[in-house]
Formats: sequence, structure tokens, C-alpha cells
Amino acid sequence: MENNFENSLYELENIIKQLENSDTSLEESILLFEKGIKLSDSLRKILEKAEKKIITLTEAEREEEND
Repeated sequence: MENNFENSLYELENIIKQLENSDTSLEESILLFEKGIKLSDSLRKILEKAEKKIITLTEAEREEEND
């Protein structure tokens, strides 16, 4: 999961750099923007899953401490 996250983040950063480049055509910019949105959504889902796992683990640890 981490490797996928890191690779997707790296790819998104490259897309942002390309979009900031004034040499990118409008058509290419639109395609890059669409790909960036998909990557951003994928990254958000990965982060949400990780957050849920952390919450579950910390709650389980607290329950163990209270026993």
C-alpha cells in the first residue's frame, strides 16, 4: 500500500509541475488535470483507510489499558 501511495503521490506531483509549465497545450492540460483528479481521489481513499486503521488500533490499545 505504501509503495502505491508513494508512487501515486510522485506521479501527482509531476502532473502538477507539467500543468504549471506554460508549454503544455490546452488538450494535454485537460488530460493531465483529469488524471490528477483520479490520482488525488485514489490518494484520499488510501489516507482514509490508513486513518481508520490507526483509529481502530488506538481504540483497541485503550481498551487493553482499561482492562
